[in-house]
Amino acid sequence: MNSRTTTMPEGDTIFRAAWTLNLALAGKTVTRFETELAHLARVDDDAPVAGRTVEKVESRGKWMRMYFSGDLILLTHMLMSGSWHIYREGEPWRLPRGRMRAAVHTADYVAVAFDVPIAEFHTAASIERHRSVERLGPDVLAAEFDEADAARRLCGNPALEVGEALLRQSIVAGLGNVFKSEVCFASGVNPFRRVESLTEHEARELMRQARRMLYANATNPGMRRTTGRSDPTARLWVYERSGEACRRCGQPVVARKQGAEARVTFWCPACQPMV
Repeated sequence: MNSRTTTMPEGDTIFRAAWTLNLALAGKTVTRFETELAHLARVDDDAPVAGRTVEKVESRGKWMRMYFSGDLILLTHMLMSGSWHIYREGEPWRLPRGRMRAAVHTADYVAVAFDVPIAEFHTAASIERHRSVERLGPDVLAAEFDEADAARRLCGNPALEVGEALLRQSIVAGLGNVFKSEVCFASGVNPFRRVESLTEHEARELMRQARRMLYANATNPGMRRTTGRSDPTARLWVYERSGEACRRCGQPVVARKQGAEARVTFWCPACQPMV
């Protein structure tokens, strides 16, 4: 068994990685814990991970939590470079050992975090005080996700452009740059419109499409798809297709940097007018 996330992960890949880790590790006793991060090593020295049971692994937005018995939680965020791999114990790793940040060994499997830029140990109390986790909006992939409530949260940020708002994890958690563009296209909304210009129906549709697309990709491993087409060359509507023909109307897809972080947004001006 060998599974890893891709680079630039969004909520669907984190969800799938957490599901895979949970399947392999939940209920298993940790036989050894390794880390190259001094702050994790200090905690491990004081409260060893080895000997604890992995209770569960779950995701929330782009964050992952690995729960150990005895009120210890490993919180990770992969940002743009990190990945989790699962190997059978003794199986060669696909990446150099020097890129390992943490490794959780059980009798059967080892879960290895490579190049993970954020990795912290927490208790149940301290994780709820974590500034980034505390401010997270509702997880698009959570079973209890409420489209109407998420639409109201979106509309509570009227000055933002829609594309920027969809990336704000404090509004809804899980969407990244790929789904930002794809959700806007599927909803017929220009990503450079202000949130204040959205109708109630448009705000609800954005949240509906966000849920639909992420869930479809989280539960179906393989190349990310948003069009529903089987042809691997036609799997995305607009993302990274600047200058190519829109799959609906044939007009050229365009791209432009958006927001303070200058993330590139893709859209079809004909299918997503500024009105």
